[in-house]
Amino acid sequence: MQARNISTFFGSIDPALWADWKWQLKNRITSTEGLKKILSLSESEERDINLCLSSFRMAITPYYASLIDPFNPQCPIRKQSIPSAEEMKIMPYELDDPLNEEGDSPVKHIVHRYPDRVLFLLTYKCSMYCRHCTRKRMVGEEDFTITNAELDQALSYIRDNSAIRDVLLSGGDPLTMSDSRLEYIISRLRSIPHVEIIRIGTRVPAVLPMRITPELLNMLKKYHPIWINTHFNHPSEITEQSAAACRAIADAGIPLGNQSVLLKGINDDLDTMKSLLLTLVKNRVRPYYIYQCDLTRGLSHFRTNVNTGIELMNGLIGSISGFAVPRFVIDAPNGGGKIPINPEYVVSSDEECITLRNYMGKIYTYPNID
Repeated sequence: MQARNISTFFGSIDPALWADWKWQLKNRITSTEGLKKILSLSESEERDINLCLSSFRMAITPYYASLIDPFNPQCPIRKQSIPSAEEMKIMPYELDDPLNEEGDSPVKHIVHRYPDRVLFLLTYKCSMYCRHCTRKRMVGEEDFTITNAELDQALSYIRDNSAIRDVLLSGGDPLTMSDSRLEYIISRLRSIPHVEIIRIGTRVPAVLPMRITPELLNMLKKYHPIWINTHFNHPSEITEQSAAACRAIADAGIPLGNQSVLLKGINDDLDTMKSLLLTLVKNRVRPYYIYQCDLTRGLSHFRTNVNTGIELMNGLIGSISGFAVPRFVIDAPNGGGKIPINPEYVVSSDEECITLRNYMGKIYTYPNID
């Protein structure tokens, strides 16, 4: 996909400035007045957006805004980035903290749900605030910075729990932090002997690809093994710039996986999902998860029926290469963790044989012998 020129919104922009990730962060669109300079909004749309902004912040990088189709109200980029009055409709089963992260937080900023790994929330700031975010309760607090005392406490918890071998840095988005601050945290993690893997969860390859600088990658390479999980939901997000960012990460020796969220009207049809997954693989990104949309407050308009995801998986398995097929998971409410949800391929099983259904619906038997 090619970006459209929205430089008139910002005046005459030097291409080097447009490519500066700090300039992009500084010039994010955060109000309806800003949106109206690049999009035509009706009075009702403006009213609805302002209503939503009374509860949830908006921030869209100029780069990501340039991907919006101004003539398509159903544009997948628009729906992921621009607030909707639908976000104010709260269903009775929706929760502020649907995954009970706060309940699984032994110290501030650490979520310890699985025995061998922890989630380390470094910031509440993102370069772009996704409308479907599971942490809408906290992201957007841009004045928040993890203090050195809080950092020390979190690192002490990790150091004192020798079973922790894998630390996922998330937020917010850790890559909104400066290289020096991020390196300070990573270097201290790497000094803990039992921490084998450091992962970074980030959306910047999709929404702020210019953040993937040679300086950042050279810093990260010093602390291998580093893994990155990113977040593309639609093929329109994979532009020449975002693809180049992904390839640069891979060239730095950093394995790159993708986690998508299944979103109604955005990627819940087979052709769109196939295109997304195959384009990711072509750019050296391994599809990792497709998430059922969490039970976060105000996300009912994004949430599909679970059977939609099962049908998508049934269409994907066997029709594209196995390494291009992610796992479809539900992150269970109240801290139950990720549960894989798959089509049923075992028809029956007894002591003599197992009866199987393949991706084409044909039935086969296999001897069930020790």
